[in-house]
Amino acid sequence: MSSSRRWSPRLKAAVIMEKPNKDKPSIGFSFGIPVPAPSAKPAIGMLTDSKDSYSIVTGVSSTERRVKDHLYTFPAPRPNLECQWRDMEWTEEQRTSLMKTISSYRPSSAEVTRAQVLLLGPVGSGKSSFISSVQSVFNGRVTNRAMVGSSSTSFTKKMQSFNIHGQNGEDPTGLILCDMVGLGGGEMIGPTLHDILSIIKGHVPEGHKFSPDQPVRSETVGYVKRPSLKDKIHCVAFVVDASKILTYPKDLSTTFQQLREHISDLGVHQVALLTHIDQICSETDKDTTQVYKSRAIRDMMGKAGALLGMSSSYIVPLKNYSSELDLDVNTDVLLLSAVDHILQYADLHFQDHASLHTGPKID
Repeated sequence: MSSSRRWSPRLKAAVIMEKPNKDKPSIGFSFGIPVPAPSAKPAIGMLTDSKDSYSIVTGVSSTERRVKDHLYTFPAPRPNLECQWRDMEWTEEQRTSLMKTISSYRPSSAEVTRAQVLLLGPVGSGKSSFISSVQSVFNGRVTNRAMVGSSSTSFTKKMQSFNIHGQNGEDPTGLILCDMVGLGGGEMIGPTLHDILSIIKGHVPEGHKFSPDQPVRSETVGYVKRPSLKDKIHCVAFVVDASKILTYPKDLSTTFQQLREHISDLGVHQVALLTHIDQICSETDKDTTQVYKSRAIRDMMGKAGALLGMSSSYIVPLKNYSSELDLDVNTDVLLLSAVDHILQYADLHFQDHASLHTGPKID
């Protein structure tokens, strides 16, 4: 890691990877690894006898369904805190500093040139929007290179990797954000646990289109049989929608925690992004700098932590660009802080890898 990078006290206190409770029942996954027969390979989620057209209860909010067809309404106004519950500088200088730090980032391992981060979350949680928003910050204008779908359908159907270029189209930074099909929703079936772990292990080729009837296997076109460190995922960022936390299916918590357990077993660190915070706090909607003074967002961070089975110190609240046509300095600072947070944990993976392969010498 570059000597110029400084570790935050919050990160130092949280470098030991958490593992969800293994005593929880296994619900919502097909644990057939090696690959089970296609007929025995349900996607992430559970079958339901509902008369609705939704035959899969997955890790997405059902607010789009007819029974809960309403928009999120802001809770009764609560006075913001006088002080921020996380330190953050909202200045042009901070924006410039974060952009410089991210642009100059290079993995601390000589085996790779870029850190690959997998965004994983329900349909409509804001994965593709986050990628487009980060690209917008570095492009200097709002753009949408990562195609974005609606809240109930996923535009992303395949494995896609996005290089984050430096300011004004300069050389790529040391970060690649990887997008994939969401964890289900609408009429679409989400990916299996096997396919998700295959991505993290580095077996899945770029552009692979996921299908519940055709799991990733050695016969898959482009399958990487012996992935090197550069082929693998170095950090997983879970993405959840703050405006849907209270309406996500109860089984989603078990799904997330099972995912986290298996990902942890692969030695991959995990963080989380809490998106759409402007939809749960009217003050933050008007002024992004209020995010860390908002009681509503602070409370929702705790609920997101309970959903994911992780400490809120791993979670970063986020506001993506959506209807805006122009960039905003404060929104940029929040987005760039999330990227910096992700990169710190990605680099922990490289440090762990180096320790495993260089270990103490034995005379």
